[in-house]
Amino acid sequence: MLTFFDRDPAGSRREFLRVGGSVAIGAAGLTLGQIATLQARVSDGSLPGVLTGKSVIFLFLHGGPSQFETFDPKMDRPEGIRSATGEVSTSLPGVTFGGSFPRLAERAHRLNILRSFVPGDSNHNLKPLVGRDTFETNLGCVYARVAGANHPKSGLPTNVVLFPRAVDESTQPGTTSFGRFDATGPLSTADAPYDPAASTQGTGEFALAIPRERMNDRRRLLGRLDGLARGLDHAPAIEGIDRMRDQAYRLLDGGLAEAFDLDREDAHVVERYDTAPLVRAESIRKVWNNHTNYLDNAKSLGKLLLLARRLCERGAGFVTVTTNFVWDMHADVNNATMVEGMSYMGPPLDHALSAFVDDLYARGLDETILLVACGEMGRTPRINAKGGRDHWGSLGPLLLVGGGLPGGQVIGQSSRDGGEPQTEAITGQHLSSTVLHTLFDVGQLRLVSDLPRSFTQTMASWEPIPGI
Repeated sequence: MLTFFDRDPAGSRREFLRVGGSVAIGAAGLTLGQIATLQARVSDGSLPGVLTGKSVIFLFLHGGPSQFETFDPKMDRPEGIRSATGEVSTSLPGVTFGGSFPRLAERAHRLNILRSFVPGDSNHNLKPLVGRDTFETNLGCVYARVAGANHPKSGLPTNVVLFPRAVDESTQPGTTSFGRFDATGPLSTADAPYDPAASTQGTGEFALAIPRERMNDRRRLLGRLDGLARGLDHAPAIEGIDRMRDQAYRLLDGGLAEAFDLDREDAHVVERYDTAPLVRAESIRKVWNNHTNYLDNAKSLGKLLLLARRLCERGAGFVTVTTNFVWDMHADVNNATMVEGMSYMGPPLDHALSAFVDDLYARGLDETILLVACGEMGRTPRINAKGGRDHWGSLGPLLLVGGGLPGGQVIGQSSRDGGEPQTEAITGQHLSSTVLHTLFDVGQLRLVSDLPRSFTQTMASWEPIPGI
């Protein structure tokens, strides 16, 4: 009998696969002939039935972007309230965006803009990605718990977090001062997102989200399965072993590294996404302590979104993208004014998101990949004496595109001064529910025994964003 082990988060060995006359996965015994059926069900997405086959990219705009200078400019209001960067007409009649977003304005008919989104407080943290509404859990961890840490066909990690170093080793490490992007809450650390930057620092290569012990086990598995297959002459059994062997090969060969390697992408596509030329180091005034973050954002943002798209195409279900702490435009010792800060931040976001939207629709992925873009808060209705805006938790910008949503919608309205919702407030729970409904059949999610019962019952009771 052949037995394989993996290590649980506490470091102890636990049996996960036993091969002999039968195969045991967990507590369920399966004959070798039954493996073929099981593998086929996994391959065609019918197991588990809770999954919709869709993916989510959560673009976290760390620091708190202004609702005025992004998608609700309020140009009919007095100076000091209205957008400091002006406005631009969009492809939707009567709808304008902040003046930094001409490309997105041309694609407004594909976007969903929320103008009554209430982040909940004015603190720097990771809400609504990781916060009280999500049980202090990155929602990608929920996906990994249900779908498994690795995709059954490609072996790709199903939950990934991308910091700038994932595409450019010269950038700063990911900012975790205000919360952990890999927070798992009541779930296991085994469900935490895979960070390729942490695995590749100084190596120039991409590592797989598989511990060394598991890789060694799979190498031995290949050899023993080959020997076992040669000793069997029952066709269904051999087919079952072949399926397992093929999966193990996918986990060991270069297929996973290829997914993370942008050099494998068409050069013209990479060029369309590239935001590095938009902001040069010499153009950024060094009077701000965060000046390196402005440059890192421009160097990495477009390629991070391209990498996220590649990962979702290949089996990742939830990809968190962040470019460090750059949207906190107080006009203080750390941060630029609204006008100067948006000159650094607006063009890369406008360019990267526009390239992503075009790519999504060109590849027919607009039905299967949902992108969410927001920060942890908005900014104050009045510009402060130094030309910045301060923290504001009562309203903030929110954009969604893809995922089968219709597009061309502006949902909700803000008050005249842009500080409160005038129509029904869209909350973090609404957003989390929309993400969950994209990834899962939420009715079936209640039946997943591996998730804490209070967790699923509470989250399944939330309503998605109304009208979307």
